[in-house]
Amino acid sequence: MILQKDWESLEVLQRNRLKPRSYFFSYKNINTALTYERGDSHGFLLLNGNWKFHYANAPIESPSEFYKEDYCTDDWPDLPVPSHWQLNGYGRPHYTNVQYPFPVEPPYIPTENPTGAYKRTFYLTKEALSQQLHLIFEGVDSSFHVWVNGIEVGYSQGSRLPSEFDITNVVKEGENSIAVRVYQWAESSYIEDQDMWWLSGIFRDVYIVGKPTTHIQDVFVNGSLENQFQDGRLDFELAVLGEYEGYQAVVEILDNGTVLSRQQLKIESQLVTGSLEVERVNQWNTETPALYDVVVTLLDTSGDVVEVIPQRCGFRNVEIKGGQLLVNGVAIMFKGVNRHDAHPDFGRAVPVSSMIEDLTLMKQHNINAIRTAHYPNDPRFYELCDQFGFYVIDETDLECHGLVYIGQPHLISDDPAWQAAYVDRMERLVERDKNHPSVIMWSLGNESGFGQNHVAMYEWAKRRDPSRLVHYEGETREIMNEFNHVPERDPIATDVHTTMYTPIEKMKVLGGLTTLKKPHILCEYAHAMGNGPGGLKEYWETFYAYDRLQGGFVWEWVDHGLRQHTPEGEEYFAYGGDFGEKPHDGNFVIDGLVRPDRQPSPALAELKKVIEPVVVSHFNFEEKTIQVQNRYDFSDLTKLQCQWFIEAEGTIIENGVVDVPAIAANTKKVIELPIRVPSVVLDNTDYWLNLVWTTKESNRWAASGHTVAWSQHELPISKYAAVEPQQTGQLTVAEEASKIYVSGSQFQLVFNKQNGRIEEYFYDGQLMLHNGPRLNLWRAPIDNDLLGLGEFSAKPVAKEWKELGVDAIQHRMKQTKVTIQEDRQAVVIECETKAAAPVIAWGFDVTYVYTIQANGSILVELNGVKVGQGPASLPRIGVEMTVNNSYDGVEWYGLGPNEAYVDSKQAARMGVWSSTVDGLQTPYIFPQENGNRHQNKWVSFSQENGKSLLVTGHSFDFSASYYTVEQLEIAKHTYDLFKQRYITVHIDKQQYGLGSASCGEDVQEQYRLENEDFQFAFTLLPYDKNAHSPRGLSKKYRKYFEDKFVTKEAVLVP
Repeated sequence: MILQKDWESLEVLQRNRLKPRSYFFSYKNINTALTYERGDSHGFLLLNGNWKFHYANAPIESPSEFYKEDYCTDDWPDLPVPSHWQLNGYGRPHYTNVQYPFPVEPPYIPTENPTGAYKRTFYLTKEALSQQLHLIFEGVDSSFHVWVNGIEVGYSQGSRLPSEFDITNVVKEGENSIAVRVYQWAESSYIEDQDMWWLSGIFRDVYIVGKPTTHIQDVFVNGSLENQFQDGRLDFELAVLGEYEGYQAVVEILDNGTVLSRQQLKIESQLVTGSLEVERVNQWNTETPALYDVVVTLLDTSGDVVEVIPQRCGFRNVEIKGGQLLVNGVAIMFKGVNRHDAHPDFGRAVPVSSMIEDLTLMKQHNINAIRTAHYPNDPRFYELCDQFGFYVIDETDLECHGLVYIGQPHLISDDPAWQAAYVDRMERLVERDKNHPSVIMWSLGNESGFGQNHVAMYEWAKRRDPSRLVHYEGETREIMNEFNHVPERDPIATDVHTTMYTPIEKMKVLGGLTTLKKPHILCEYAHAMGNGPGGLKEYWETFYAYDRLQGGFVWEWVDHGLRQHTPEGEEYFAYGGDFGEKPHDGNFVIDGLVRPDRQPSPALAELKKVIEPVVVSHFNFEEKTIQVQNRYDFSDLTKLQCQWFIEAEGTIIENGVVDVPAIAANTKKVIELPIRVPSVVLDNTDYWLNLVWTTKESNRWAASGHTVAWSQHELPISKYAAVEPQQTGQLTVAEEASKIYVSGSQFQLVFNKQNGRIEEYFYDGQLMLHNGPRLNLWRAPIDNDLLGLGEFSAKPVAKEWKELGVDAIQHRMKQTKVTIQEDRQAVVIECETKAAAPVIAWGFDVTYVYTIQANGSILVELNGVKVGQGPASLPRIGVEMTVNNSYDGVEWYGLGPNEAYVDSKQAARMGVWSSTVDGLQTPYIFPQENGNRHQNKWVSFSQENGKSLLVTGHSFDFSASYYTVEQLEIAKHTYDLFKQRYITVHIDKQQYGLGSASCGEDVQEQYRLENEDFQFAFTLLPYDKNAHSPRGLSKKYRKYFEDKFVTKEAVLVP
């Protein structure tokens, strides 16, 4: 056999591949057709399962005659189809974001080109041979040749697109053989440089379908709305193959089996067109995705049914009008995410069950739009999007981002030699997915510069399907003014302005532009890498403030980690470089709102909150009213129920249901609340009104009672009174050269005068505190601290922090002063210290004041005065201490239940929460700062026997972990973390925000922690939980902190 290098030729995009068509199956009768079960369709034969497999390092090393019928593969191992060979022990997964993993010399690829040879047999009956038989590959990465019974059937490329071949003349009754040679690299790899793992093989379904001799080759149905969006119109186009003289086609629209409209046509040419109308049709939109069945029946000359083809159809309009993107006449908001095909065990061979899990989670978190980043998904995914209700930007399998490394981002996109390849991918995408109402925009690809090939794609798409819009970010980037980064004109090859990671202040500028006639969306923003993103609230406030800003798509939905196990059996998720591949981009592939196993991250809860469809924009306590804003685009609020309850620091004291009127979409209304103010208001107690909006009935994605929105409002009725803590007995104080010993009736304390720190604290004879509070400015850097892309006005702030020694602060004692109260019920230890960075001259003069009471409580006050210049900001200002590891029961009053930070706290509400130390952790795949709880008034750490340590203050952050900051910083995977014999506790005045600097905007100015003078105070108190409650004890100190730190106002808590 002469080895044709089809995989390295721009002139050969395919051999014998059939013309692209929409995704459908053909059935014998209407009843079977309406089940949509492909297994019951004409001649359907699924070829998934185990295939014989041979792996070679290059095509020339692959067995040259393996495709022949008599070639024996009995000694070859099995490989499951669909799958990737790298995930089954052949080669290795390789992750890059932008860079090509091979020399950049388009269209040439390396001679060492891993090649997989697949072979299996299948059986056909005599009845099957009476049909035309087509062999379909839904996805093969990257290109392949295929043989049936030793005869070459064809060649194809375009990894995430289907390839269909006519095998009618090469099959036989009984046993048949099929052989496929798959090449890891092809010239097409230059335009498949997406941010993901490079994984090869037959990774989507393979099957055979039967076709009558005369059959409908393609179906195009387009549902639209007329007469003020009341009535439906269905335009259809049927392509017929074979001898059609005397044949007829029947097209019907059905609603739950009832025929609403019907047309019967004589077939007089290969292309049959027509239209049907339905009065008072139900619109398709993401909130009420109404679908109808369109049934196409082919009748022969005798009027007998030849085949029946079903398609689900939705009636909806998409247009640009008045500078806005309208669906059914309404300016919508894209509350979207970018979604890769990704599974921790199967890579891009994603099971349907995983697709359903994704879509269910998205709907439960108020997401309404998906960009199929950066290629067409499995065709069944779009059927699910139609049914669940999502707007889809359907992206062409096209990206050549790696060309930026040679300084020629437009090289391929503006090269006429590549135009056929570009248009081929556009055509195959549009033809396959053109019947899905969920698809409202085609995308020309991603990060491929801009050139005439994109214009050709746009023009082809608009000719073929003028009903949809076209998206492409690359042109908007190209027409930006280089000085102020504002578009100089409307684009010509995209119907919307679209940018990535644009900072909020720039979005405000873009939102206010009046010279542009096309709307603006963010196709990528809020990079969800590691702990983050922060600032979602401000993005959405900006979107809603400007009509031409219509939302965006968070990058991205899921972490791409691949499930692995250590030799000891511990599970972890691998990222770039873990397989020894070079070059690679490390953990940049771990940037999703959900983990690889679909466990939601805190960021997903934050997103759900900021895009929630019901917003209480004003609470009037005196009149007992709220202003309710309905942010649905189409639905009123009658499908929701509003429950209210009043909490007094975790205790529900009143509750009820609000009678919600039918507030129309995108309107506001003031409604009365049937709330009852507590007849008795307790001192030093906060009262909160909580409103929770839930579904009344179950639906496809949630059970009844599912929360879609909530709000919390502090009642301005709290009063604060001084309560003297009860003191028992007297203190015993002894002082040595380096130690101070303080003891009371139930506690003993050792204070180290040399380092100004509590060395040990015993309660009821048991060690509670090992190392007392000490100033700490460092946190284990999050991804957004470590990475910073100047392109998006961000910087790696951790680099500056480290260069200026924030991670290496050293402490020097200046002096210690001890004052014993006359009645010996209190002792005050005052320490003057210097906390400073090595090498350079900056730091803080820090004064610690410890007021130790006879009941064992310690009021800790810190006063820091900045000395020298130092960095502009700090990771945190707070203290670190270590607690006995048996105090692992945690209860707190503050924002919860999940972690929260200063710029990512909208999803947390004030309440009393409980957890364990383990339960406080967020196990980020790449270990980093995590588990912070924000705006707390107290936190308690308890043993099982009830012995507890209470920390109370005004409003502080805390975290508790069995891992030290140093461990978290050094670790590269979760398996690098080993629990310490104590609990590391941080009590912080504040932390630096999270931001999105790993790929996007830095922490916004109001959320940065400035390097400046500070004051900070809290109280430590040992107690027995069996005799006292932490709530009650904390109230005895509440007045002090309120007077010292707070001006009381009624506030709306996010």
